[in-house]
Amino acid sequence: MTDPSPLIGPIPAPELHVMTYNIRRRMPRLTARAVDQWERRKPLVRRLLQEESPSILAVQEALPDQAQWVHESLGASFEGMGFGRDADRGGERVMLFVDRSRFAVRDWSQIALSATPDVAGSRSWGNRIPRTAVIAELTDHATNREFTVVATHFDHLSRRSRLRSAELVAERITDLGRPAIVMGDTNTDVGTEPYRALLDEGGLADSWVVAGTHLTPHWGTYSNYRPPKAGRRIDWLTVSAGAFEVVSAAINATRYGTAPGSDHEAVQAVLRFTKP
Repeated sequence: MTDPSPLIGPIPAPELHVMTYNIRRRMPRLTARAVDQWERRKPLVRRLLQEESPSILAVQEALPDQAQWVHESLGASFEGMGFGRDADRGGERVMLFVDRSRFAVRDWSQIALSATPDVAGSRSWGNRIPRTAVIAELTDHATNREFTVVATHFDHLSRRSRLRSAELVAERITDLGRPAIVMGDTNTDVGTEPYRALLDEGGLADSWVVAGTHLTPHWGTYSNYRPPKAGRRIDWLTVSAGAFEVVSAAINATRYGTAPGSDHEAVQAVLRFTKP
């Protein structure tokens, strides 16, 4: 996998190139592993984003400066949406980046994945740290189609929290009533209760399952900096069933030399709106 070509790269309208990527927050006090150091990883993250060139990107585990790095990597045409998960809106965050040259952002909001979703920093259901989702309502300039995009990150410890978070996200997109793309790090495998709840209650399909073409093997999406291998697919990219055709899907285990940009693999899909 030395100096590979992009798996997808820039995609012209009317197709959409979407990606979700947990970039791994900077944790200097937790680990001294060289492979985990952000200063070593950030040029790899930038290279991956610039070569793949998604038009919609969901990012998890971004500290403010990391979110800024991603934004600068994508370019001036992108709008970044999201704020910190803490009560003061600081700290680690989920971000959603959208290319404004392709899409109009009609509205966006951020919710806590809790029993009080409109209270920043709130926690429920057994999670020790706040969890969030960013919800944007977009219009595609190329097709004039309106749709919703959700970027999220479920809890890593509480099974109950993951299930209730999936139910909450499904409820929100159902209430909005438009085709939706929901993506993020869910910290649980496909086939689990949260997976079934999100898909069944949200009317969603797993992009990997319904894709016309798989551009990569079925890698596990959490490699922890090791070489890619088959495993749990905890980073999901889902779309409203019947509203989108999934032209292709990929789990991007690109290594530049031997180094990955993150402990997670990016997940990508090329989508096409079905006829109204």
